[in-house]
Amino acid sequence: MDYKTKKIKNQVLQEFIKNKVSDKNLNRIHECGSFLLFHTDERKEKKRLVHSNSCKNRFCAMCAYKIARKDAMKISIMLKYLENNCQFLFLTLTSPNVTSDNLADEITDYNKAFKRFSELKLFRGAVVGYIRKLEIVYDGSKKITKEMYKKKKKYYDNLGLYAGDKNPNYNKYHPHFHVLLAVKKNYFSNNYIKRDTWLEMWRNAKRDESITQVDVRKLDMKKGVAEIAKYSSKDSDYLMSQEVFDVMYKALKGRQIITYNGVFKESAKLYKKGDLDYLKDVDLTEYVYRILYQWGQGEYVEKEIRELTDEEKERFNKQLIDEIDIEE
Repeated sequence: MDYKTKKIKNQVLQEFIKNKVSDKNLNRIHECGSFLLFHTDERKEKKRLVHSNSCKNRFCAMCAYKIARKDAMKISIMLKYLENNCQFLFLTLTSPNVTSDNLADEITDYNKAFKRFSELKLFRGAVVGYIRKLEIVYDGSKKITKEMYKKKKKYYDNLGLYAGDKNPNYNKYHPHFHVLLAVKKNYFSNNYIKRDTWLEMWRNAKRDESITQVDVRKLDMKKGVAEIAKYSSKDSDYLMSQEVFDVMYKALKGRQIITYNGVFKESAKLYKKGDLDYLKDVDLTEYVYRILYQWGQGEYVEKEIRELTDEEKERFNKQLIDEIDIEE
């Protein structure tokens, strides 16, 4: 993790959010990540963060990344626990982009639509649990870039647009659901739902005939877990400007971002109690030193280093791994 970059983004957040939170909470954001305490190996190459001060604000880049890493571990362990009895799909539900004025209402509509979607007979007959995550993407590109065109070639071709043309979604927001589905073990033989049927189900539940796409595929463990666990919006989006931040803040304030249902809800309870710890790996790194860094003048500066005591080595080594590194 690039702690320096995250801390710099945290300072941008302070400016954008200062009129939206109390002085106490603003100070917590200001102090977030002001010190980092690591344990490290003999060569000081492998570091494990063991303590830091955190504001826990959902828009804090540093805190969001920490939470995402822990959520990724939690979800991966639940998948291990359930894999003998379930198959897993990764479903992405979308609809046309909306303007800032309509974003909050669109998220509310998404939640209502998903409730209708999950109550459909076909859904209930195949799905035994799900994890649903809301994500919002802001489109700040005035023109269609080569990368955008390559990624969504069919979409742009249907509109008669190419790289270099004006972007029809400029300054719009794209809320969507990523859904990790646990389906019955015999899903592909007895309960299989075709992609076009998923599309029809979502279109009807959303009550929007203009929806042309859903993406459903067998779960890629690494990519799927990261996609579900990561933040509701990229900090590069919501920290782009005060205007974009205001829209995102208003739309997400008080929202439940991630939801567990069915076998995942029950597994989450077991995970919290520690009943699934037997599925975690042991960290085999031999930690030797304790290093303290403090933030100052745009850098993390090493302030203290000492060797762990024998009691600390025994206490802090061979611990269970409780987080997974994820790509941003």
